[in-house]
Amino acid sequence: MFAAPQAAAETAAVALKSGWFLDNAWIIPVIPAVAFALIILFGKKLPMKGSELGVLSMVASLVLAGGAAFQWIDRVNSASEGQYIEPVIRTWNWWQSGGIDLSIGQHMDGLSLTVLVVVAFISTLVQVYSLEYLRGDRRYTHFFASLTLFSAGMMNMVIADNMIQLILGWEIMGLCSFLLIGHWWEDKANSRAALKAFFTTRTGDIGLLAGTSILFFSANSWTRENLGVSGFSIRGLSAWALSGSPGSVAITAGAFALFAACIGKSGQFPLHTWLPDAMAGPTPVSSLLHSSTMVVAGVFLVARLFPVFYEGMNIYGSSMNFITLIGGITIIIAALLAFVQDDIKKVLAYSTVSQLGYMMMGLGAGAWLPAVFHIFTHAFFKACLFLAAGSVSHSGSHHSFDMKKDMGGLRKYMPVTFGTWVISTLALCGVFPLSGFFSKDEIIDNVGYAGYDIFMIVGLVGAFMTAAYMTRATYLTFFGEPRGVLAGGHHEEEHHDVHDAHASDHGGHETHASHGPHESNALITVPLVILATLAVGAGLLNAVPFGEKWENMKKWVEPRPVVVGDVDRAAIGELRGFRTADTLPPDTVAITEVIATEDTVVAGEEVVSPDTNMAPAPLMATVAPVEGGEEATAYAYGEGHSTEAGGYGDSHSSVCGKKTPEVGVCHAPYVKHAPFKWSKAALSTAIVFLGIVLSWLVSVQLYTRKRGLVVGLTKRNRLLAAGHGFLVNKYYLDHLYEKVIVRGVAHPIAKGAYWVNQNILDGVVNGAGHGTKGIARWVYRNVDQRVVDGAVNGSGTVARGAGGALRPVQSGKVNQYGALLFAAAAVAGLVLIIINT
Repeated sequence: MFAAPQAAAETAAVALKSGWFLDNAWIIPVIPAVAFALIILFGKKLPMKGSELGVLSMVASLVLAGGAAFQWIDRVNSASEGQYIEPVIRTWNWWQSGGIDLSIGQHMDGLSLTVLVVVAFISTLVQVYSLEYLRGDRRYTHFFASLTLFSAGMMNMVIADNMIQLILGWEIMGLCSFLLIGHWWEDKANSRAALKAFFTTRTGDIGLLAGTSILFFSANSWTRENLGVSGFSIRGLSAWALSGSPGSVAITAGAFALFAACIGKSGQFPLHTWLPDAMAGPTPVSSLLHSSTMVVAGVFLVARLFPVFYEGMNIYGSSMNFITLIGGITIIIAALLAFVQDDIKKVLAYSTVSQLGYMMMGLGAGAWLPAVFHIFTHAFFKACLFLAAGSVSHSGSHHSFDMKKDMGGLRKYMPVTFGTWVISTLALCGVFPLSGFFSKDEIIDNVGYAGYDIFMIVGLVGAFMTAAYMTRATYLTFFGEPRGVLAGGHHEEEHHDVHDAHASDHGGHETHASHGPHESNALITVPLVILATLAVGAGLLNAVPFGEKWENMKKWVEPRPVVVGDVDRAAIGELRGFRTADTLPPDTVAITEVIATEDTVVAGEEVVSPDTNMAPAPLMATVAPVEGGEEATAYAYGEGHSTEAGGYGDSHSSVCGKKTPEVGVCHAPYVKHAPFKWSKAALSTAIVFLGIVLSWLVSVQLYTRKRGLVVGLTKRNRLLAAGHGFLVNKYYLDHLYEKVIVRGVAHPIAKGAYWVNQNILDGVVNGAGHGTKGIARWVYRNVDQRVVDGAVNGSGTVARGAGGALRPVQSGKVNQYGALLFAAAAVAGLVLIIINT
């Protein structure tokens, strides 16, 4: 006998706490969905044209999401170390037939609650901001209706417990993005941008439908037999992916198809082209879309179905996979494009594309938690940057977003906007101790730790480029001499059309121009200050450099790689060398809980183990002290659980994601965590500051002094000129898609369809018309004219002849009538005589 290791003794399973907010989290997306309907029906009759309903619905959703998040934290804190934290799942079936279930429900865990809180919080601030920004807009009510439904769609997707419900939320966002991007549809460029976003994302969405179908038909039998849930269930698909049951072709095809949808939705290469053009919509839409809703949806899907991608894309199985490759390429190509943008919103748009590349690269390398944490931190500083850009346009540059023509020197006029912009920019660059440092640097470290060395370098290069292009944008906007309208100039006509098309819709905004640049009012600046504050402090929720006690997001959000399942007592005993629980040492207490490991069985205070320093992670089972083979819930934590490491599988690989568990199922694979090193952090920080300094010096030369070697360099050097043109034309991808693919594929299809229409469909229609005409002519001549008309005319002829024959009788002569009367009487008398004789 040995003393029980402390870590093993503490892993006894305990009942997990829940609560009303967690159990009823499904209400959260319902509130804004109902608000949308009310705004559409009654919004124009309300005092604030329906905007009050949008704001109140977001506040209510935020309160409920916050309550659910606190209850989840309490649920996690109530669990034993290493215990599997069951998500709070509620499902309502609304259709079932032939082994196919369609349901709605909620799947509440750390991931869904993290994104849910972010969406509700950012949506609330954006709605408040929009009260001022869209004041006087001709479609004010419709804007708030679409904006509210947009948030509801994302919330529905986040809490979905099955793929059908997830697709519903996914497509609601697609519809709302079309409506919001094209809000000022009178401008042709805005309409084109809305259509481009809609059709580009629909291209990717084909993969979502295909991937869901592949996974359902591959997994449905297994999920029903082992978990009693449909193959659409997200929880069921995750367990199936890690069960060892999927065929390599099925899970690989399903993963690639789903990732195609993620590429389109999250603006990854090569379907990123729609995202910068989406800046045609109002700035609040850009802020919400780029920070916490639609573009994050693709990253969220990879994180939510991570076991499927883990197995299908061979994460940890090689030094490169498709997700990492796409993410790495996107980081660089988007950052390069940001350098040649003069529109401040397009700089931020390409920045978003690049940051989404970091998230994808992290997920592809197995850095699940850093990628999810970057969703969290990025939402705050990116929303702040977009809203700050909107503040500049609204109050500083006469509704223009052109940094070169209409900005410059605005820090003197807009100190709050400037301060929040700088803070958020530094957070985006990953400067310590702002929030971006704790998430983006963790992605870079973990990518390298997982063996993806090339992509770690890509991450560092991307950090340098981020610092450089954001410094350029900051200088052009807030430093140097005022330009354009600020300097007393005028818009060029084309520029005015593109950037100021909505000015006429903003009845109250014209006063801004007459007063000159000034700070925006509180409805705009208060959201900026709140977001900037979170850009500073949000990273402390998972401040890895400060030690394990600061890694709260890891504790609250990351799913534990634990085998969970129902096994009987005899099976537990057989696997661990005991036939039944009654064969345990006689001096143990009455057994109500057993912790069994490869070499250890714990009952009460007793333990049998050859090694007290390395107890294999336990398989727990609550077992009643009776004979038989009753079912018991089991929790297996994999092999080589180190009691000294103090965590589940931190020092050794887990069963989940490495081999098929003998008992039970896995819901999340084991992922590695890179140990923090200040030397790596110092290198990353030095690279960021190098980017800031170099970009500042070049910006001063180019835009203020306008002299030096860098001035006109792209015109003097043919190679640089070609490179600059290549970037200005966005790698000619739009040309490829619109001129080559669309024309090369769609135009021949259109011509073929036109030929079919003209020669076949029209031939059928025309032939049917001619045939009908011939039949009608024959019917007219033979049926109508000869039969129908003949019958009518014949009856008339008979009537006319009969009338002519009877006409002499009606002569009008009395003597003739008397003669006829006597003759008739005589005939009648004669007839009576004959009858009576």
